Amino acid sequence: MGGRGTFAAGNIVAYTYQTTGKIEGVKVLSGLNGKHSLPEEAHSSLAYIKLKPDGTFHEMRIYDADHYLKYEIAYHPEPRIGPKGKPVLHYHVYDRSFTRSQARKMTKAMKRHFRKYLKGVPL
Repeated sequence: MGGRGTFAAGNIVAYTYQTTGKIEGVKVLSGLNGKHSLPEEAHSSLAYIKLKPDGTFHEMRIYDADHYLKYEIAYHPEPRIGPKGKPVLHYHVYDRSFTRSQARKMTKAMKRHFRKYLKGVPL
């Protein structure tokens, strides 16, 4: 997958992610050449997952039918909603201009819905 997860007007774009596996049918991506975040737009999938180096869940991005980023679920320190320096399971909502909401703690219902993707996260 090249660039920001899109094609550049038909031109070849260097790959910036590689698929390293799947969790429940969702591709697990790893950045190449120093790329650390997940794509802002999806190429063909409706979701992607990123794992920490030890194989535990770090973040998941969920895209709408037009492949725009809609939600991001993450497990890392988020000072506004969790204890300082401690990871907290939370999410952000994105609009089409890639503006994201403040972090919000995941509800119990959300945790139940997404638990199959949250490898290694204490629920």
